[in-house]
Amino acid sequence: MMTLDSFKAARSVLAGVIAKTSLIYSPAFTKATGNNVYIKPENMQITGAYKIRGAYFKISTLSEEEKAKGLITASAGNHAQGVAYAAQAAGVKAVIVMPTTTPLVKVNNTKDYGAEVVLHGETFDDAAALASQLSQEKGCTYVHPFNDPAIATGQGTISYEIFQDLPDVDVILVPIGGGGLASGVSTLAKLLNPSVKVLGVEPVGAASMKASVEAGHIVTLPTVNTIADGVAVKTPGDQIFPYIQQNIDGIITIEDGELVDAFLDMTEKHKMIVENAGLLTIAALSHLKAEGKNVVSILSGGNMDVITMSSLIQHGLINRGRVFTFSVQLPDRPGELLNVARIVAEANGNIIKLEHNQFVSINRQSAVELRVTLEAFGHVHKQSILNAMKENGYEAREVRTADFYT
Repeated sequence: MMTLDSFKAARSVLAGVIAKTSLIYSPAFTKATGNNVYIKPENMQITGAYKIRGAYFKISTLSEEEKAKGLITASAGNHAQGVAYAAQAAGVKAVIVMPTTTPLVKVNNTKDYGAEVVLHGETFDDAAALASQLSQEKGCTYVHPFNDPAIATGQGTISYEIFQDLPDVDVILVPIGGGGLASGVSTLAKLLNPSVKVLGVEPVGAASMKASVEAGHIVTLPTVNTIADGVAVKTPGDQIFPYIQQNIDGIITIEDGELVDAFLDMTEKHKMIVENAGLLTIAALSHLKAEGKNVVSILSGGNMDVITMSSLIQHGLINRGRVFTFSVQLPDRPGELLNVARIVAEANGNIIKLEHNQFVSINRQSAVELRVTLEAFGHVHKQSILNAMKENGYEAREVRTADFYT
């Protein structure tokens, strides 16, 4: 059971273990949304995510016999690091089963904390099935990443800190995967102030909790498809589901494209790296009414590899019209390329790549294709550059994103 006493016990156990992640007021998001926005930066937590809270508290409740058997769990990455860290601190062996799609930074960090890593399957559910099997075969103690009230209790200690920093908080936005974080945060929040509104946030491609709440029972999705790997869960936890039903006031679903924009917002406006699952609550800010409410967005984690970061930045810049490509056919004669560069320069565009293809037409003297990739200030500026090309007699065609990447 998750009770006020159990939350107090968890807070006591975690004192001196976890990092202090004080609320950060966001002038940028406040101005953009019409609410007073604060962020809870659990991406700055030890192991880079909130998961250390639940894992450390859960392991502290195990008997010496249970610890001696060794620990095993399944995780998309953040719980893995939390269990590995806590197991190392307790001097206990840990085996972590992770999906093969887990970002390399999470795999390597888990190994660095001394855990044995087994890569299996494409989703968390695939990894969880193997972890459960190995637990029975080897007799290890299974530490579930979310379907355990003790785990959820540790995660819920976040609410103590939110109320300490912002006693008059009106709305708390919390990411939902399997439901451990959301159930813990919402349960303690309601115990501290029954009038506070707690909203869960899920990706559209993995909205298993929303489907379950609407059905009134646990629903298993046939597939999940989202860039938010940390919450890509087909089946929510049945043990914590009743707490979700009782304490979550609603669930917002987010398209993956919104997470791309949220990543750029966080890096540019707050100089923070936040993983896609943690960005859910930032993307959800624009879904709230502008009412001057005190809103807290929980950033659940920041463990992201540089390749993913690079991809998000590139897609985000394209989405915002700050990087784009146009194609134009030119006569194959001296000076045409220079003329195009002059038009772009006069329109304040910054060319970053040129592709000159002489073989787009059978008649090379008639036309060659020039593809220009450049930086702009946004969609309005982008359109002004295309208009300038047209005014100078060139039929420039913007190359679609799909074409650009192929």
